[in-house]
Amino acid sequence: MAEKKGFNFNIIKNDPLDGHKGTNIGSISLDNIAPVFIDIEAQEAFIDIGAMHARAAVERGVKWITDKETVDVEGAKAYWLCWVTTERGEQGPYYAGVTAAYLLVNKTIRRGYKSMPEHVNMMDKSMKHKVIVDHIGAENRQILADFLKTHNPDMWANASETLHQAFEDTK
Repeated sequence: MAEKKGFNFNIIKNDPLDGHKGTNIGSISLDNIAPVFIDIEAQEAFIDIGAMHARAAVERGVKWITDKETVDVEGAKAYWLCWVTTERGEQGPYYAGVTAAYLLVNKTIRRGYKSMPEHVNMMDKSMKHKVIVDHIGAENRQILADFLKTHNPDMWANASETLHQAFEDTK
């Protein structure tokens, strides 16, 4: 059997450079990022850590395809997967980055639509402390803002002015 060649990507816990010199250089720590789903129909937000590896409850048992029209039939359910990055500052922990990517799941036909490049890029932007939520609409921003505020009021209070401005129409 031929040896599979390619780039190996490590996602590890804690500091990727802790330990031996040269070990895990180029690795990414995902300790400070959480996937928050917005169920658009139910108008609720929830964390499902399984989304870190595309194994959230809403994603399980679904084959991902790139044709949205095939999935968007009776039984389809739309979600926003929001990547929320946290950091620790002088005032304490705070929400540092928030981005969102769309996905559509149809458990009836066991198919789902999502743009993997969009999801990866949004996760990356959140980790770089970007706030990109204007495309999800005011109603969904309100749901997310309410969730973040109630999940940890101190982290919301310590968040940057940029983050607060992104949710300004939700007051």
